[in-house]
Amino acid sequence: MTTITVSLAQISPKLGDVRANLDKHMAWIEESAAESDLIVFPELSLCGYTLRDLVPEVALHPYDWDDPVLRPLREASSIHGIDIVVGFVEEDRRHRFYIAAAYFHAGELLHVHRKVYLPTYGLFEEGRDLAQGNRIRAFDTPWGRAGILICEDFWHASPPYILWLDGADIFIHHSASPGRGLTGKGKLDSSRFVEEVNQTYAALFTSYVLHCNRSGVEDGINFWGGSSVYGPTGDMLAQAPYFEEARLVVELDLQEVRRTRQRLPLLRDERADLTLRELQRILQERG
Repeated sequence: MTTITVSLAQISPKLGDVRANLDKHMAWIEESAAESDLIVFPELSLCGYTLRDLVPEVALHPYDWDDPVLRPLREASSIHGIDIVVGFVEEDRRHRFYIAAAYFHAGELLHVHRKVYLPTYGLFEEGRDLAQGNRIRAFDTPWGRAGILICEDFWHASPPYILWLDGADIFIHHSASPGRGLTGKGKLDSSRFVEEVNQTYAALFTSYVLHCNRSGVEDGINFWGGSSVYGPTGDMLAQAPYFEEARLVVELDLQEVRRTRQRLPLLRDERADLTLRELQRILQERG
């Protein structure tokens, strides 16, 4: 496979209404299947973001084959022949709750990522009800090796760096990023920051970055959308409109990763052993 067509489904979920959100997912999947190999939904796409005491009520169980919400999505990946990434609250066997993302392919659950960095400052309060994930892993798909990160995971240097070293050539990044601040240039400061980080990581890691951000207003918070795709040279390939529901469809040339790394062999020359040694020294010196 030398190309893949991706849909970024920039939806506005209904807070706490998992059934209505599932229906929307199924409709967008069916619409996308004829032209796309992969569809990516935003962070917490099945339940909404400002959950607070709703967390236990909307929690799902991805490793339960009969989970009534995730089973139709898993089956849809087989019926419609399209890979699917969705966001939800996961409850583990000991009743801890995580912000999570699942990747479905051909009726199988290939990967679950639990959000590692939970913002609990300013208007964010994720640490109030949710636990931190403790793994960052790349995984194999039919079109190559990929990695998923959720919102603030991508604002720290280590998660994308780990995925890069673990073989990911495509970073699937989804978020529920609210609008904050103004740049004076007709753009939100929060969207400017996110776009610059996405571009930087695409160029530094000579990889594709797929960013799906939600839209809509929820509990007084306006989510800015603006989902985007960056190529391995750092160029923005496409962007969805700000503030509204939209589906961004982009074809990726997978050979572009090879061509870019031939010209710019950053991965070849990366010294992970040096990084590990210096990190161990820093942690030891901190005592």
